[in-house]
Amino acid sequence: MAEFLFWPVLLLYGEAAVGYLGDARRPGAAGRAATWGVRLGWLAQTALLGLQAAREDGFPWGTWAGSLNLFVWLVVTAYLIWGCRKPYRLLGLAVMPLAVALLVVARAGGGTGVGQRSHYSNLFLVVHVGFVLVAFAGFTLAAALSALYLWQERRLKQRATTILRRPAPSLATLDRLAGRTVAVSLPALTFGIAVGIARLVSDGERIDALVVATLVTWVVWAAYLVLRATGSTARRSAYLALAGFALVVVVRLALPAVHFS
Repeated sequence: MAEFLFWPVLLLYGEAAVGYLGDARRPGAAGRAATWGVRLGWLAQTALLGLQAAREDGFPWGTWAGSLNLFVWLVVTAYLIWGCRKPYRLLGLAVMPLAVALLVVARAGGGTGVGQRSHYSNLFLVVHVGFVLVAFAGFTLAAALSALYLWQERRLKQRATTILRRPAPSLATLDRLAGRTVAVSLPALTFGIAVGIARLVSDGERIDALVVATLVTWVVWAAYLVLRATGSTARRSAYLALAGFALVVVVRLALPAVHFS
Protein backbone atom coordinates (compact mmCIF):
# COMPACT_ATOMS: atom_id res chain seq x y z
CA MET A 1 0.00 0.00 0.00
CA ALA A 2 2.85 2.38 0.85
CA GLU A 3 4.45 1.80 -2.55
CA PHE A 4 1.07 2.35 -4.22
CA LEU A 5 0.70 5.78 -2.57
CA PHE A 6 4.07 6.88 -3.94
CA TRP A 7 2.82 7.16 -7.52
CA PRO A 8 -0.04 9.61 -6.88
CA VAL A 9 2.38 11.79 -4.91
CA LEU A 10 4.91 11.76 -7.74
CA LEU A 11 2.31 12.46 -10.42
CA LEU A 12 0.68 15.31 -8.50
CA TYR A 13 3.98 16.95 -7.60
CA GLY A 14 5.10 16.49 -11.21
CA GLU A 15 1.89 18.10 -12.44
CA ALA A 16 2.52 21.01 -10.09
CA ALA A 17 6.07 21.49 -11.38
CA VAL A 18 4.86 21.54 -15.00
CA GLY A 19 1.92 23.76 -14.09
CA TYR A 20 4.12 26.36 -12.41
CA LEU A 21 6.34 26.41 -15.49
CA GLY A 22 3.30 27.10 -17.62
CA ASP A 23 2.10 29.75 -15.19
CA ALA A 24 5.47 31.52 -15.42
CA ARG A 25 4.96 31.82 -19.17
CA ARG A 26 1.27 32.65 -19.09
CA PRO A 27 -0.26 33.24 -15.64
CA GLY A 28 -3.71 31.81 -15.12
CA ALA A 29 -5.27 28.36 -15.12
CA ALA A 30 -1.94 26.50 -15.09
CA GLY A 31 -0.98 28.16 -11.83
CA ARG A 32 -4.29 27.30 -10.18
CA ALA A 33 -4.01 23.68 -11.31
CA ALA A 34 -0.44 23.54 -10.01
CA THR A 35 -1.50 24.80 -6.59
CA TRP A 36 -4.13 22.08 -6.33
CA GLY A 37 -1.54 19.55 -7.47
CA VAL A 38 0.67 20.57 -4.54
CA ARG A 39 -2.23 20.38 -2.08
CA LEU A 40 -3.44 16.98 -3.21
CA GLY A 41 0.09 15.63 -3.53
CA TRP A 42 0.84 16.80 0.01
CA LEU A 43 -2.26 15.00 1.29
CA ALA A 44 -1.21 11.82 -0.52
CA GLN A 45 2.31 12.03 0.88
CA THR A 46 0.92 12.67 4.36
CA ALA A 47 -1.08 9.45 3.98
CA LEU A 48 2.09 7.66 2.83
CA LEU A 49 4.03 8.85 5.87
CA GLY A 50 1.13 7.95 8.15
CA LEU A 51 1.02 4.45 6.73
CA GLN A 52 4.76 4.06 7.23
CA ALA A 53 4.41 5.20 10.84
CA ALA A 54 1.51 2.81 11.48
CA ARG A 55 3.38 -0.21 10.14
CA GLU A 56 6.61 0.40 12.05
CA ASP A 57 7.23 -0.18 15.74
CA GLY A 58 9.87 2.54 15.85
CA PHE A 59 10.89 5.66 13.95
CA PRO A 60 10.10 4.82 10.30
CA TRP A 61 12.41 7.40 8.67
CA GLY A 62 15.69 6.49 10.30
CA THR A 63 17.49 5.57 7.07
CA TRP A 64 19.01 8.07 4.66
CA ALA A 65 16.36 7.42 1.99
CA GLY A 66 13.54 7.44 4.52
CA SER A 67 14.68 10.75 5.98
CA LEU A 68 14.82 12.15 2.44
CA ASN A 69 11.17 11.21 1.96
CA LEU A 70 10.30 13.04 5.18
CA PHE A 71 12.45 15.99 4.10
CA VAL A 72 10.46 16.38 0.88
CA TRP A 73 7.23 16.45 2.90
CA LEU A 74 8.64 19.13 5.22
CA VAL A 75 9.77 21.28 2.29
CA VAL A 76 6.35 21.09 0.63
CA THR A 77 4.65 21.78 3.97
CA ALA A 78 6.76 24.91 4.44
CA TYR A 79 6.02 26.01 0.87
CA LEU A 80 2.27 25.65 1.35
CA ILE A 81 2.35 28.31 4.07
CA TRP A 82 2.75 30.92 1.31
CA GLY A 83 2.46 28.91 -1.88
CA CYS A 84 -1.32 28.96 -1.96
CA ARG A 85 -1.23 32.71 -2.55
CA LYS A 86 -1.07 33.91 -6.13
CA PRO A 87 2.04 36.14 -5.79
CA TYR A 88 4.06 33.17 -4.53
CA ARG A 89 3.32 30.80 -7.39
CA LEU A 90 6.71 31.56 -8.89
CA LEU A 91 8.21 30.18 -5.69
CA GLY A 92 6.68 26.84 -6.62
CA LEU A 93 8.77 26.84 -9.79
CA ALA A 94 11.85 26.57 -7.57
CA VAL A 95 10.41 24.21 -4.95
CA MET A 96 8.34 21.61 -6.80
CA PRO A 97 10.88 20.37 -9.39
CA LEU A 98 13.29 19.86 -6.49
CA ALA A 99 10.62 17.98 -4.54
CA VAL A 100 9.99 15.67 -7.50
CA ALA A 101 13.69 14.93 -8.00
CA LEU A 102 14.31 14.22 -4.31
CA LEU A 103 11.21 12.04 -4.07
CA VAL A 104 12.49 9.90 -6.95
CA VAL A 105 15.86 9.55 -5.19
CA ALA A 106 14.09 8.55 -1.97
CA ARG A 107 12.07 5.95 -3.88
CA ALA A 108 15.21 4.54 -5.49
CA GLY A 109 16.76 4.16 -2.03
CA GLY A 110 13.70 2.41 -0.61
CA GLY A 111 12.63 5.36 1.51
CA THR A 112 8.98 5.24 0.45
CA GLY A 113 8.38 1.66 1.59
CA VAL A 114 8.20 -0.02 4.97
CA GLY A 115 10.70 -2.06 6.94
CA GLN A 116 13.33 0.70 7.19
CA ARG A 117 15.11 0.27 10.51
CA SER A 118 18.01 1.90 12.32
CA HIS A 119 20.13 0.76 15.25
CA TYR A 120 19.65 4.09 17.02
CA SER A 121 16.94 4.68 19.61
CA ASN A 122 13.60 6.16 18.57
CA LEU A 123 14.01 9.18 20.86
CA PHE A 124 17.40 10.04 19.38
CA LEU A 125 16.10 9.71 15.83
CA VAL A 126 13.01 11.81 16.50
CA VAL A 127 15.02 14.61 18.12
CA HIS A 128 18.19 14.58 16.01
CA VAL A 129 16.78 13.69 12.60
CA GLY A 130 13.59 15.64 13.19
CA PHE A 131 15.25 18.94 14.13
CA VAL A 132 17.92 18.70 11.42
CA LEU A 133 15.34 17.98 8.71
CA VAL A 134 13.09 20.82 9.88
CA ALA A 135 16.08 23.16 9.70
CA PHE A 136 17.10 21.96 6.25
CA ALA A 137 13.55 22.35 4.98
CA GLY A 138 13.55 25.93 6.25
CA PHE A 139 16.90 26.63 4.59
CA THR A 140 15.59 25.22 1.32
CA LEU A 141 12.59 27.53 1.43
CA ALA A 142 14.81 30.49 2.34
CA ALA A 143 17.05 29.71 -0.63
CA ALA A 144 14.02 29.57 -2.92
CA LEU A 145 12.85 32.95 -1.59
CA SER A 146 16.35 34.34 -2.16
CA ALA A 147 16.43 33.01 -5.73
CA LEU A 148 13.07 34.66 -6.38
CA TYR A 149 14.44 37.87 -4.84
CA LEU A 150 17.42 37.91 -7.23
CA TRP A 151 15.19 37.14 -10.20
CA GLN A 152 12.70 39.87 -9.28
CA GLU A 153 15.50 42.37 -8.69
CA ARG A 154 16.90 41.65 -12.13
CA ARG A 155 13.49 42.15 -13.71
CA LEU A 156 13.14 45.53 -12.01
CA LYS A 157 16.57 46.68 -13.14
CA GLN A 158 15.87 45.59 -16.71
CA ARG A 159 12.38 47.15 -16.58
CA ALA A 160 10.94 44.00 -18.08
CA THR A 161 7.65 44.49 -19.91
CA THR A 162 6.17 41.40 -18.20
CA ILE A 163 6.74 42.67 -14.67
CA LEU A 164 3.09 43.62 -14.20
CA ARG A 165 1.77 40.49 -15.93
CA ARG A 166 3.66 38.12 -13.62
CA PRO A 167 2.79 39.07 -10.04
CA ALA A 168 5.44 38.45 -7.40
CA PRO A 169 6.01 39.64 -3.83
CA SER A 170 7.98 42.83 -3.30
CA LEU A 171 11.73 42.63 -2.78
CA ALA A 172 11.35 43.77 0.82
CA THR A 173 8.81 41.03 1.51
CA LEU A 174 10.98 38.30 -0.01
CA ASP A 175 14.03 39.45 1.92
CA ARG A 176 12.10 39.66 5.18
CA LEU A 177 10.54 36.21 4.80
CA ALA A 178 13.89 34.63 3.96
CA GLY A 179 15.48 36.19 7.01
CA ARG A 180 12.69 35.08 9.33
CA THR A 181 12.79 31.55 7.95
CA VAL A 182 16.52 31.26 8.59
CA ALA A 183 16.15 32.80 12.06
CA VAL A 184 13.75 29.98 12.97
CA SER A 185 15.66 27.22 11.20
CA LEU A 186 19.14 27.88 12.59
CA PRO A 187 18.21 27.19 16.25
CA ALA A 188 16.60 23.92 15.13
CA LEU A 189 19.81 22.90 13.36
CA THR A 190 21.85 23.95 16.40
CA PHE A 191 19.82 21.70 18.69
CA GLY A 192 19.90 18.81 16.23
CA ILE A 193 23.68 19.04 15.85
CA ALA A 194 24.18 19.24 19.63
CA VAL A 195 22.12 16.09 20.17
CA GLY A 196 23.99 14.25 17.41
CA ILE A 197 27.44 15.19 18.68
CA ALA A 198 26.48 14.30 22.26
CA ARG A 199 25.43 10.86 21.04
CA LEU A 200 28.67 10.40 19.10
CA VAL A 201 30.75 11.33 22.14
CA SER A 202 28.78 9.06 24.47
CA ASP A 203 29.16 6.11 22.06
CA GLY A 204 32.84 6.82 21.48
CA GLU A 205 32.33 7.20 17.73
CA ARG A 206 34.41 9.39 15.43
CA ILE A 207 33.16 12.56 13.78
CA ASP A 208 32.77 11.76 10.08
CA ALA A 209 32.55 13.85 6.92
CA LEU A 210 28.79 14.20 7.27
CA VAL A 211 29.10 15.85 10.68
CA VAL A 212 31.83 18.18 9.40
CA ALA A 213 29.72 19.19 6.39
CA THR A 214 26.75 19.83 8.68
CA LEU A 215 28.88 22.06 10.91
CA VAL A 216 30.09 24.00 7.87
CA THR A 217 26.46 24.40 6.82
CA TRP A 218 25.68 25.82 10.27
CA VAL A 219 28.54 28.31 9.94
CA VAL A 220 27.32 29.55 6.55
CA TRP A 221 23.75 30.07 7.70
CA ALA A 222 24.95 31.73 10.92
CA ALA A 223 27.02 34.06 8.73
CA TYR A 224 23.85 34.81 6.78
CA LEU A 225 22.16 36.10 9.93
CA VAL A 226 25.27 38.05 10.93
CA LEU A 227 25.38 39.74 7.53
CA ARG A 228 21.76 40.79 7.88
CA ALA A 229 22.34 42.06 11.42
CA THR A 230 25.34 44.14 10.34
CA GLY A 231 23.43 45.89 7.56
CA SER A 232 24.71 43.96 4.56
CA THR A 233 22.79 44.31 1.31
CA ALA A 234 19.88 41.97 0.70
CA ARG A 235 21.46 40.90 -2.58
CA ARG A 236 24.64 39.70 -0.85
CA SER A 237 22.58 37.84 1.73
CA ALA A 238 20.58 36.19 -1.04
CA TYR A 239 23.73 34.88 -2.73
CA LEU A 240 24.96 33.53 0.60
CA ALA A 241 21.61 31.76 1.05
CA LEU A 242 22.13 30.01 -2.29
CA ALA A 243 25.60 28.94 -1.15
CA GLY A 244 24.08 27.61 2.06
CA PHE A 245 21.53 25.66 0.07
CA ALA A 246 24.33 24.07 -1.97
CA LEU A 247 25.74 22.76 1.30
CA VAL A 248 22.31 21.42 2.27
CA VAL A 249 22.30 19.47 -1.00
CA VAL A 250 25.76 18.10 -0.21
CA VAL A 251 24.68 16.96 3.25
CA ARG A 252 21.42 15.41 2.05
CA LEU A 253 22.68 13.75 -1.16
CA ALA A 254 26.44 13.67 -1.64
CA LEU A 255 27.17 12.41 1.89
CA PRO A 256 24.62 9.68 2.69
CA ALA A 257 23.84 9.43 6.40
CA VAL A 258 25.30 5.98 6.85
CA HIS A 259 25.01 6.23 10.61
CA PHE A 260 21.21 6.05 10.24
CA SER A 261 21.32 2.72 8.40
